[in-house]
Amino acid sequence: MATAAIFSSLRRRRSPSLEAFLAPVDFTDVKLVQTLVLLSTELVSCFSGKSLFFQRKNSRSLVRKIEIFVVLLEYLRDSGAGSALSSTTIVCLKELYLLLYRSKILLDYCVQSSKLWLLLQNHSISGHFHDLNQEISTLLDVFPLDDVDLSEDVREQIDLMQSQSRRRRLFIDKDEEALRLRLFSFLDEFENGRIPSLEELRLFFVEGLGIKDATSCITEIEFLEEQIVCHEGDIEPTASVLNGFVAIARYCRFLLYGFGENEVELHIGNQKKRRKGLIAHEIAETFITIPKDFFCPILLDLMRDPVIISTGQTYDRSSISRWMEEGHCTCPKTGQMLMNTRLVPNRALRNLIVQWCTAHGIPCDPPENTDSSVEAFAATMPSKAAIEANRATATLLINQLANGSQSAKTVAARGTRLLAKTGRENRAFIAEAGAIPYLCELLSSTNSVAQENSVTAILNLSIYDKNKSRIMDENGCLGSIIEVLRLGLTTEARENAAATLFSLSAVHDNKKRIADEEGAVEALAGLLRVGTPRGKKDAVTALFNLSTHTENCVRMIEAGAIAALVGALGNEGVAEEAAGALALIVRQPIGAKAVGGEDMAVAGLIGMMRCGTPRGKENAVAALLELCRSGGQAATEKVLKAPALAGLLQSLLFTGTKRARRKAASLARVFQRFDNYPLHFGGLGAGYAFAGNSAANRDPSFVSEVSVPVSISVSVL
Repeated sequence: MATAAIFSSLRRRRSPSLEAFLAPVDFTDVKLVQTLVLLSTELVSCFSGKSLFFQRKNSRSLVRKIEIFVVLLEYLRDSGAGSALSSTTIVCLKELYLLLYRSKILLDYCVQSSKLWLLLQNHSISGHFHDLNQEISTLLDVFPLDDVDLSEDVREQIDLMQSQSRRRRLFIDKDEEALRLRLFSFLDEFENGRIPSLEELRLFFVEGLGIKDATSCITEIEFLEEQIVCHEGDIEPTASVLNGFVAIARYCRFLLYGFGENEVELHIGNQKKRRKGLIAHEIAETFITIPKDFFCPILLDLMRDPVIISTGQTYDRSSISRWMEEGHCTCPKTGQMLMNTRLVPNRALRNLIVQWCTAHGIPCDPPENTDSSVEAFAATMPSKAAIEANRATATLLINQLANGSQSAKTVAARGTRLLAKTGRENRAFIAEAGAIPYLCELLSSTNSVAQENSVTAILNLSIYDKNKSRIMDENGCLGSIIEVLRLGLTTEARENAAATLFSLSAVHDNKKRIADEEGAVEALAGLLRVGTPRGKKDAVTALFNLSTHTENCVRMIEAGAIAALVGALGNEGVAEEAAGALALIVRQPIGAKAVGGEDMAVAGLIGMMRCGTPRGKENAVAALLELCRSGGQAATEKVLKAPALAGLLQSLLFTGTKRARRKAASLARVFQRFDNYPLHFGGLGAGYAFAGNSAANRDPSFVSEVSVPVSISVSVL
């Protein structure tokens, strides 16, 4: 158990946890001594010749003490004394084993951590070294040296180490502390609207920290970003302050190290260095890396306002409220009876979700009337220092987008993409500073990396509502995005172009413009047919948005979108949205005719009613209902003759959601008025009539609704 906790700590780069080293070590006397010799020798060989950039004195002092333990342990092994140890000695040696293991973790932590992080954690890490020294002192105080027949030389070294350990005080290097304070002074300067001079920043980053090139600076930035994500709010300095340091480091990355080509900036893709944490989770992975505990068990989507019900399970407030409103009195997950309908806010989980969303740049509006959640959300908002540093970075990036070489423009496009990844403030001032025209120019670049980064930067910018109009109004920008969707140089570029169209189509007036643009709907339909799972998701959500505009129906039929949507009904990942789009299209007679003409349309919708999600079933029955209403007798006959439809409707009438029951009841009444109804439904008319009278009649207009997620997340890349 101790080993698992230790290496978990190391992977996540947390400060070493004391609780990770409390497990007993069950070794025989001889085996214990041999193990201690191996462990201490390994520590000395790994770290005695290694000079850490920070914590030099503390680390050297610890390694010297371990060297003396090596002398003691080797003597015990070679003299044979290790085979006849007292019980007190064995207990002390087991404590030494844990102490050595903690020393190894602490030294590894200092070696693997970034310089900025070590500087920010200077007091904490110095405290860990001091704790180890105190434990060494305590161990030597209780170690029964008189029970072990030590040589005079060994005993002298042990006594000297014991004396030094007793006198040792907490040591914080003055030069390191001065650097730490200087770093915080930069934060204060940005906070007060003053940008430090190039020379000041050069002296600190290049001379003080030894960060000599862009690659090293990028590593520093990524490491700090990882800490924000991995520590899940349990972090000092706070995430807001750390975001300020990330912003300053990113500004210095471009100010001090320029925009020259380098592998990390340009050769993303197969050659890109993969890291755990925020930077590792790029684009396609964004859909699958949400922590499972953040999902609502009902909606299978990220919870915005998690609440706890009487069974102890957590759900999103909107989904569990709807469940209860539909008359259910059991827990959806466990099936237990609900003792009451009280919903208790899960503030701890809510805070974690907010922090995770902020770190990943995912919009996460705080729910109303939850004061503590609002406070937690505010605590993760970017500081003024971060905003000002990012604004200064945006100025550098846009200058290079406008006037730099081709390679510099590519680097600047990637920098813009990353800067626009988080924060509405960043997206606002990047666009206000004039980045969009230059990014649009790069969409037609023959450099695949430049094209991919520019379209992704535009996608990230489009998440901010005011930028949607800026992008749409930019001459030729929409056409260029569609061209990338059609003929993009990489799969990722084509997928991100589709996601951009989805984002832009959230504005109603944009839907007609996008659909009318040559090749747009055709390209989305093509991506829905043959794209990757993530590409299909982007395509189907964009097509759904376009289908909500009634004037786009003809265009979607002409472009072959109907066939693509019907084909998507068999794909679990996109079937729900495809059924929703079809339900909208068939409201118009021409749309109903087109859908009815697809051989697999009715069968696909019937399959959704049988095996789909609750929302998918709603959309499927809605599509069949509208197909009957708008498609005339021929379409109704086609639906009526579908195998198993009667049983599926009856199932929905009694076990479906409230909306699904209403739509199923309305569809049943359509069949009641059909001449051949008794032949195909074998006497189920009374049951349908009853369900129709008890459910659908309460809200006649409800049958025209289409159920889809209120907000389909746009991946921030």
